[in-house]
Amino acid sequence: MQNYVGIIKQSGRDALLILDRPDQLVGRELFIPSRYLHGAPFGMKAVARLTAEPGPDGLGATGEITEVLGDPGRPDIAILGIIRQYGLSEKFPARVLSEAEKYGVNPDPESIEEEIRRGRRDLRDLRTITIDGEDARDLDDAVNIEKTENGYHLGVHIADVTYYVQENSVLDREARERGTSVYLSDRVLPMLPPRLSNGICSLNPDVDRLTLSAIMEFDNDGRQVGGEICESIIRSKARTSYKEVKKSLETGEVLPDRYPQFLDDLRNMRELSDKMSELRRERGSIDFEFPETHVDLDENGKPTAIYAYPISFANGIIESFMIAANEFVALTATAEKLPFSYRVHELPDPEKLDKFIKLANVFGVQMKLRGKPTPAMLAAALNKVKQEPFGLTLSQLLLRSLAKARYAPDNLGHFGLASTNYCHFTSPIRRYPDLFVHRVLKGWLHSDVPRSRWNKLADSISEHSSDMERTAMQAERDSVDQKAAEYLSEHLGMTFIGVISGFNPAGFFVQLENTVEGMVPFRSLDGYYDFIEERLCAVNYSSGTQLHIGDPVEVQVAQVDVIRRRIDFEMIKHEAAQGSHVSSMADKIRSGRRGKPDSRRKPKSTVPYVGNRSGKKNKLKSAGSTKSKKSGKTKPRRKKK
Repeated sequence: MQNYVGIIKQSGRDALLILDRPDQLVGRELFIPSRYLHGAPFGMKAVARLTAEPGPDGLGATGEITEVLGDPGRPDIAILGIIRQYGLSEKFPARVLSEAEKYGVNPDPESIEEEIRRGRRDLRDLRTITIDGEDARDLDDAVNIEKTENGYHLGVHIADVTYYVQENSVLDREARERGTSVYLSDRVLPMLPPRLSNGICSLNPDVDRLTLSAIMEFDNDGRQVGGEICESIIRSKARTSYKEVKKSLETGEVLPDRYPQFLDDLRNMRELSDKMSELRRERGSIDFEFPETHVDLDENGKPTAIYAYPISFANGIIESFMIAANEFVALTATAEKLPFSYRVHELPDPEKLDKFIKLANVFGVQMKLRGKPTPAMLAAALNKVKQEPFGLTLSQLLLRSLAKARYAPDNLGHFGLASTNYCHFTSPIRRYPDLFVHRVLKGWLHSDVPRSRWNKLADSISEHSSDMERTAMQAERDSVDQKAAEYLSEHLGMTFIGVISGFNPAGFFVQLENTVEGMVPFRSLDGYYDFIEERLCAVNYSSGTQLHIGDPVEVQVAQVDVIRRRIDFEMIKHEAAQGSHVSSMADKIRSGRRGKPDSRRKPKSTVPYVGNRSGKKNKLKSAGSTKSKKSGKTKPRRKKK
């Protein structure tokens, strides 16, 4: 059942629910007859269900209030509205929590010994470490490395969640329904109860943990030459962070409690990671680098700071190792013809890609498409524009031309990574497809694979998990947009530096240095501006002023609608971006390709949007952020490749 969330407004004896977001079926408001108000007070944010759909004329939709959330001005109520709108699960059922409580904080020593007798590999003496965000609580993965005469020995050890989440148990059914953990700006909605996700499944330091390991061999050039998958037991020697790893490798200084070979291990990890990255670049892997948004919150959920979270080479080390493990596992599953859920990324949409190529050519990036597009071709284009003022926006346009990554029971390859075999294996605490992949791998290791049943499950799990991932990503974006609106509502009249990041017929969008995006309406500018879609610019023919993607601007916060999460700026200062494409575009515009428009003529309403309609930051959510419920701070999350 779809939820409709909005604010109750009186309408005679009846009411209207003014929706937070326009709905395709009912529009902006839902009529609530007095008998269906159930005593809900006017002015409150509430949830409704649809009782009658609109007629052919679009009128007549009615609803019934099912829950009153509270004062719409409270930050926690705003986020609760997002949770209800997307039908997310805020709490776990009692029976699920009860089953999770059966497990202690750490594994029973007797159960560890029993697992070893069953054949589980004892890897507790290895120098395994975890590298994550400083606020992370659910540590899925640990790594260890050894440099050998012929190359590198790398272990990627992933929490063995399936040991505790048995197939078709209440824990398993709940996790399958949720599909993924959801990381909102002020809280986490975990896929598994915290007793598991932050406890016995999390690879905390100095305690025994059950894992599933991909142990891989690489030559001196960083190419994988062998490997195996096994059930294992590890004991992490250090819980480290990206920040610590970066500082240690840059300064050579380590914390006093680190083991003697700690710095050597980090250096070997970076060395191997750099070689892996270079090989991925050579094969044509597309590297999207969009800024991640970090939100600091006070104890009441009020945003105190918003800024771009720094991503460094330390993040890249773990990303390279996780990609390698995911590819190795997918290759194994393909070779063994296992029932599986692959992570697939198909060819770009031809029409969208053609539009991107034409835009790239306008910006001086010469591209020609002969036959099927290749990742290498698009990666080369991105490298050309990376340092240009318009580079970020052009990268976002390319991202929109690509098909969205999803889960599938068939191995269709991963276009963006230029990989023929790829899956999600490394995060079973927060993604159900990873948990299913673990279950299949363990069945294969024990020669117990119910192929018919698991093949059917692979199909349904892949489809449902893809749907839930899209829902989670949209909810996460909305929660960040909500905090951005709340933050700037406290800074009305303040000026900020940013760049023009997109256009629509009503105005242009500006992305601030802190990653927040808002719109400058054309009506707020002096004179008439004509939006030229195919050149991503707007021109005032009277003054000769041109506005281009990537142009630096200074803007003032003019108006913020916290309920609708809409931010309007007023332009204070504009500078034309430097680059040959600007002058060449100006010459073509002045050449009379378009005559001076009638000042009474309105912009064409049919012009499609280029940029972001509502101030939402279009970032790659395969690179998302996780949040701590207590502090509201974020940590970089593994990219959703």
